[in-house]
Amino acid sequence: MTVRVVVADDQALVRTGFRMILTAGGVDVVAEAANGAEAVDAVRRTRPDVVLMDVRMPELDGLEATRRILTGGPGAPRIIILTTFDLDRYVYAALAAGASGFLLKDVTPEHLVAAVGIVRDGDALLAPSITRRLVQRFANRDPETASMHRDLAALTPRELEVLRLLARGLSNAELAATLQLAEATVKTHVARILGKLGLRDRVQAVVVAYETGLVSPGSSSSSSSSSSSSSSLEEF
Repeated sequence: MTVRVVVADDQALVRTGFRMILTAGGVDVVAEAANGAEAVDAVRRTRPDVVLMDVRMPELDGLEATRRILTGGPGAPRIIILTTFDLDRYVYAALAAGASGFLLKDVTPEHLVAAVGIVRDGDALLAPSITRRLVQRFANRDPETASMHRDLAALTPRELEVLRLLARGLSNAELAATLQLAEATVKTHVARILGKLGLRDRVQAVVVAYETGLVSPGSSSSSSSSSSSSSSLEEF
């Protein structure tokens, strides 16, 4: 099934370049938007699977556009944030608002096409090393993300353990090795965590783990060195 995408960026050359790359990769670019307001309107008109959303745009920025799109009810698309800087505070806020990950604008064509497919299939897109750096820098500093707090009492001790390790950037394979579980079992635990906390994906789970104090900024795990060497594009 062809993936339907809206590209939102205030630079026409960026939109054109992304359209060419995605079209060549078999992705259907159904609309372009030069600002956040146009992006919201384009999503309502075309009902895409994925939105590539620039952070800094005139009239309505990508953060507010993301919020409006994701509060639009069932069937909302997945959103990938586009940014020039991998530690932009707006990226963190967008993840907390429900975006499924982010990409730097200098992403390779192959990774861009792969990212759209990963997110369309329901996975989050964020390298574990970037997840830790991003959340550790901004957790508990942005009042706009206060709504992300959740009561963790619904989680079992094993689920809390999985969430702690997940928040430190471990992939499913690393979680399975650390906990001596099958990878399928780990995926089941992660799915239950998301369901109980009412979260869209693993990125939001990481945000919640830091904001509730389950994991503290600066904490590390024995697998942190291997996680930090992961690819900049990872199914997370």
